[in-house]
Amino acid sequence: MWSRSWGRIANFRFPIGPCSPLCSSIRRFQSTFRGNRFAAVWGNGDYGRLGHGTLESYSRPTPLAPRAFEKEGLKSIACGGAHTLFLTESGKVYACGLNDCGQLGLSENKPYTMEPLEVASISKETAQISAGYHHSCAITVDGELYMWGKNSNGQLGLGKKAGNVIFVPTKVECLAGMVMKMVSLGSEHSIAITDEGDALSWGGGGYGRLGHGHKSRTFGFGGSRSEYTPRLIKDLEGLKVKRVAAGLLHSACMDENGCIFIFGDKTVQKLAFGERTNVTTPSMVNDLPRSVEVACGGYHTCAITSGGELYAWGSNENGCLGVGSTELIILPERVEGPFLRAAVNKVSCGWKHTAAISDGKVFTWGWGGAQGTFSEDGHSSGGQLGHGDDVDYFKPTLVRFHEVARALDISCGFNHTGAIFEFSDT
Repeated sequence: MWSRSWGRIANFRFPIGPCSPLCSSIRRFQSTFRGNRFAAVWGNGDYGRLGHGTLESYSRPTPLAPRAFEKEGLKSIACGGAHTLFLTESGKVYACGLNDCGQLGLSENKPYTMEPLEVASISKETAQISAGYHHSCAITVDGELYMWGKNSNGQLGLGKKAGNVIFVPTKVECLAGMVMKMVSLGSEHSIAITDEGDALSWGGGGYGRLGHGHKSRTFGFGGSRSEYTPRLIKDLEGLKVKRVAAGLLHSACMDENGCIFIFGDKTVQKLAFGERTNVTTPSMVNDLPRSVEVACGGYHTCAITSGGELYAWGSNENGCLGVGSTELIILPERVEGPFLRAAVNKVSCGWKHTAAISDGKVFTWGWGGAQGTFSEDGHSSGGQLGHGDDVDYFKPTLVRFHEVARALDISCGFNHTGAIFEFSDT
């Protein structure tokens, strides 16, 4: 069921865990990856989303060999529903995993791929990538936005006449003249910002996740109409938005002053608005210090402050907030533990798990996969926490990896996780 605490890279085996001094396998491992930023991916392996050339699940971080990317170093990683995107340092995009809706961006109609393949139809150098549940995107160095994958609710922004599935990256032509700086993809919606700080959103508008004031029907089933092209979020006009995040049914924006605005689903007061019920337009989150980063998960949200503190709030199923319990947290609460000793500089939220980077190390918590929604006949659907098991963790827990490898980027998918590492000089 699980790969054991070993991985196979470049025809040799190495232990996953703390490094043993002078161990020959460690030296060989370091020599393989030295000088390159590389990816390690773990969790559910269905459809080859981990990129290891197998459908096997891995409960500990397992690196992908440099040959998977023609020996190029990696810049970032984006984990989606059941697929993964990789961005190389030269601006090429690679993809692996499920391709039932064209989310891999391959010209060939493959149902899935177990090893990363280049998304060759993006002719320009790519600066940023994002993966949603069934759709994907890339921003080029000159600010053009390309999107592909599922388009049933207009989440690709290509207009009402575009097909429900787009298999190859397609430029969002209606954004001509705008320079896109960042984009984040949710389950059926997308949100982005321009170099001028304008926030745009499009796709499925149910639950108010687009921030345009759409109202959901009673009980919130399929309520709001879709936006088939990017639309300016009017309530944020006049603010310079610096970062955006898309979750399952909600979204967040952060302005240049570090204030976070959030909108979307609030069926059990998952968002930090106290008693307010109208969350179809952006509302500022109170009681939160100046922030520098925000991330949205299935039903929870995290923010990093300018002082490197991590705050979390929302649904706390399986302990995904990292505060030591599973109780709902309405207002932002500081995540402590190891983060009292070292600042947090990256955070990512999955459906019900969370990952963060602090002092070059990866910490994870929340849903480990056992007894999950898709668990069948005792087969675990997870391992996404990377601790060698599939149980839940209610507090941030160190993911044991090579001590001289420093984490640079982290991304949580539905039930898999990926990180970019490099070897430190020390």
